[in-house]
Amino acid sequence: MNRLAVTRSQDCDINDFRAVVEVETDAGAYPSASKISNGVPVFEAVRLRGACADESGHVSVLMELDHALSQGPGIFMIAGAFDMACIDQGTETFEEMIRQQNAADGAKGDHFGVPGANDRVWNAFEKLAYENPEVFVNYYNNDMIALGALAWLGPGYQISSQLNVVNPGGQAQVPHRDYHLGFMTNAEAEAYPLGAHLLSPRLTLQGAVAHVDMPIESGPTMYLPHSHKYELGYLAWRNEEFAQYFEHHHHQVPLSKGDVVFFNPALFHGAGANQTTSTRRMANLLQISSSMVKAMETIDREQIINSIYPALCAAEPDPEKAVGALDAVITAAADGYAFPTNLDRDQPIDGLSPPSQADLVRDALANQWDPSQLADALSAQAERRRSR
Repeated sequence: MNRLAVTRSQDCDINDFRAVVEVETDAGAYPSASKISNGVPVFEAVRLRGACADESGHVSVLMELDHALSQGPGIFMIAGAFDMACIDQGTETFEEMIRQQNAADGAKGDHFGVPGANDRVWNAFEKLAYENPEVFVNYYNNDMIALGALAWLGPGYQISSQLNVVNPGGQAQVPHRDYHLGFMTNAEAEAYPLGAHLLSPRLTLQGAVAHVDMPIESGPTMYLPHSHKYELGYLAWRNEEFAQYFEHHHHQVPLSKGDVVFFNPALFHGAGANQTTSTRRMANLLQISSSMVKAMETIDREQIINSIYPALCAAEPDPEKAVGALDAVITAAADGYAFPTNLDRDQPIDGLSPPSQADLVRDALANQWDPSQLADALSAQAERRRSR
């Protein structure tokens, strides 16, 4: 049978893998980067904002970032993506969520780690919108998150996030690939043709926002540059031979508070061990999905919009940021894709598709609707999209 038609665990070959990953990152492919650190292009947010000041520069930056994630090492970092006040406000709100969660003392789970050893806040994205709408708007009106997401996924992407705090002594994760196929057993993944294995990583962008300084001893993300290019990687990461290779050849890059790192979900990676006695390594883990796919977490975007809209109306756009006025937070919060819908009731009158939820929010802001007007319009739109 043609190899392109099937994927089999027994076809994984460590020598083929080595041939893929044992290459140098080409610094010349990233003229906007300030340096290459352990194979990772490191960009400065201030420099990227300057480069994106005109359309041709913006396109060039998007091409560099896409190259890093696809043909390059599969990972890049943006230093200084968040200002300190914004990060501190987010940290304060997240810490309160953790206190409330620990007080409730419910069941705890984790991905690729020991359940309960770390502090996790699932769907931190939606919870932040309800807990502190003003902080949500300030946090997600971030041009560097928008830049990374646009480069990999295009417009209309959907953000979800999970807060992860690795406490002192926290163990390293096993090396792995991520959602979608990374959350399947090998038997389940083998049922998907190779084309699906190659397509899946283009549908999601992984990211992490550093809420504290993360020196190497605190265990920032371990990664193996270029490993996302190994075609059978979704079947190989559980293989002990591949895990041992990762153990001996992975890299780590220290992060400062306010930095963000983005990586291809097919990159072999895992959180490192926190060998400190005092650093609680806090990261907001971003899972940014194409608007055309199913994300991991269920998020009530209508209620998020209703919660943050007053804060959105009151927010002052930052002219120094590399995206339009508040567009980054609108894209993050609202559904930017018009489908699926009920075309009998939600007809494409003025184009090939009816207005999206994000279109509705932009109209509301442009026309200075009050919150009740927008709430009614969102409710009516949701009703039109119902199957019956």
